[in-house]
Amino acid sequence: MENWSIIYSFVCKFMCMHVSPDLFACYLQVEPNATIGEIKSMFHKSRECHLSAGVQNLINKIYDHANPLNITVNMEKLIQCPVFSLPDPQWYPARQSIRLDPKGKSLKDEDVLQNLPVGTTATFYFRDLGAQISWVTVFLTEYTGPLLIYLMFYFRVPFIYAPKYDFTTSKHWVVHLACMCHSFHYVKRLLETLFVHRFSHGTMPLRNIFKNCSYYWGFAAWMAYYINHPLYTPPIYGEQQIRLALIIFLFCQIGNFSIHIALRNLRPPGSKTRKIPYPTKNPFTWIFLLVSCPNYTYELGSWLGFTLMTQCVPVAFFTLVGFIQMTVWAKGKHRSYLKEFRDYPPLRSPILPFIL
Repeated sequence: MENWSIIYSFVCKFMCMHVSPDLFACYLQVEPNATIGEIKSMFHKSRECHLSAGVQNLINKIYDHANPLNITVNMEKLIQCPVFSLPDPQWYPARQSIRLDPKGKSLKDEDVLQNLPVGTTATFYFRDLGAQISWVTVFLTEYTGPLLIYLMFYFRVPFIYAPKYDFTTSKHWVVHLACMCHSFHYVKRLLETLFVHRFSHGTMPLRNIFKNCSYYWGFAAWMAYYINHPLYTPPIYGEQQIRLALIIFLFCQIGNFSIHIALRNLRPPGSKTRKIPYPTKNPFTWIFLLVSCPNYTYELGSWLGFTLMTQCVPVAFFTLVGFIQMTVWAKGKHRSYLKEFRDYPPLRSPILPFIL
């Protein structure tokens, strides 16, 4: 397989652009050892594609990378159809989904053509994922909001409560403790985003940032309004309940951070390598013996502690909704581990040992 090239054709179907139910053909000449990520870059750089009414009318166009102006068209297949230019910034690699089957899963950027189940000519299906934004940007935005919003309620800025309460402070020490715990949680998340997390996917759809921010910012405002309200009443069991809740919260925060460090150490910088996570010398990671996603387990524990500390219904509801969402994520990751690794430990549950 040395010193040869293959013509890999793209049959690209637009799902959300002005040409959307039509197909267009764009034929690219690539090496057999090219990766899907490299093909995405090549496709992004190609300047013109021809629209057609169906697969039988696709135009055979070859893009010569040695001489970009040398484009040959098979006149026997040429039909009358519109021609349009691909703007360079529009379909950048991050917003492309390439599949072997229209209903199949997207190919990974690191997949190599010669390792795929294709012949000398392969048809790939393209879908525009829409505008993308980096995970780091999303996380920083959705975590900064709750931090600042909560503090606005804590300091009782004007137009939130009655004017006589502007810039006053609560007489209950648990309110101040709750503010410190809430702020600590989101500062920790921001620092982990910047210095700890290594993302397997660099981007996500831009529209998701509005959904995520609505969730985090909205719940932060709802919780903060009641916890910092001038008529707020402390937990029914007083100081003992608060101290127990603080211990649970801090324990789970340390555990969550320990898991994030352990997961970071599994993936070298710039790599998308996936490995089975195992317990380390850190006792907080020993939960890996029983759970596939202990970071979610500790996250749940943190919010249960915060619920116990504040004895506030909005906090309890936020904890419940978060638990449901984290359970969905944990089950997905657990199934992925089982599918990818034959020797995956059988005793592990997705999020709660022996239960769920």
